[in-house]
Amino acid sequence: MNGTMPPRLVHLNPCENKLVPQASALGANSGPAHAAPVFFRRRLCHHAGMSVPPLALNPLLDIDALAKHFAQHRRLQIVDFLAPETALAWHMHLRARTDWIQVLNSTERVIELDRAGQAALTDDQRAALENAIHASARHGFQYRYETIRVPDDAGQRVQSGDPLAAFAAWLSQGEARDALRRITGNTAIAFADAQATAYSPGDFLTGHDDQVAGKHRHAAYVLGLTPTWRAEWGGLLLFHGDGANSIEGFAPTLGTLNLFAVPQMHSVSQVSKAAAYRRYSITGWLRGGTA
Repeated sequence: MNGTMPPRLVHLNPCENKLVPQASALGANSGPAHAAPVFFRRRLCHHAGMSVPPLALNPLLDIDALAKHFAQHRRLQIVDFLAPETALAWHMHLRARTDWIQVLNSTERVIELDRAGQAALTDDQRAALENAIHASARHGFQYRYETIRVPDDAGQRVQSGDPLAAFAAWLSQGEARDALRRITGNTAIAFADAQATAYSPGDFLTGHDDQVAGKHRHAAYVLGLTPTWRAEWGGLLLFHGDGANSIEGFAPTLGTLNLFAVPQMHSVSQVSKAAAYRRYSITGWLRGGTA
């Protein structure tokens, strides 16, 4: 699977061509420095005041081969599901967002903290919260990461004007949904839900199987949107086998779609303090029923 060919773009609204310097556009903390700026051409689409990165399904994907692998293993990585230029544009978009919400599990509810709420915590409160999170993670289901959610309702997606809603709509119809139906062998897939996630050093997600009554989840996906990542930094999507020592892991890779059948026990390993960047992705489930 080679993503170097010109991608087919699915345009959601009028766009303009611009030359963008790759190194400077990424920012000082998002990847190795280049000796000189490398330029690529990308189409910038404006939607409700936000730039919408282009959406393109790699035309070189071997759908039949992917479907065969998925049928045998119930999970796979689709390298260059999005062409590198497209995935890089989405990475830059997520890095520029400021509306992230930190989420973590509590016994009775999900705790949510926006950036202002996180900044308002005292050192003592922050330490107490950290201790409580890790105590809970020792024996139960726990997580901590930041998220930007997308509504499931198709009408709300259109009204929201959020590029992430446009992404979810694209994945829920046309050639993208057709490809995912063929790969999973499941024609009951009606739509994809979605959320952006960002894992910072210390963030994690403990084991679970994604099966929730009434949600009609047929498969889960994780689209990697971090240009540079080392396996030693953690943030690995881990699949738990039948035995206690049976683990398979997928490292975050730019433009790669990790796809797996539900239910299936999995987790995300804790991101190390050595990680140079946050682990960005768009994740969700391929679901039946109606949005």
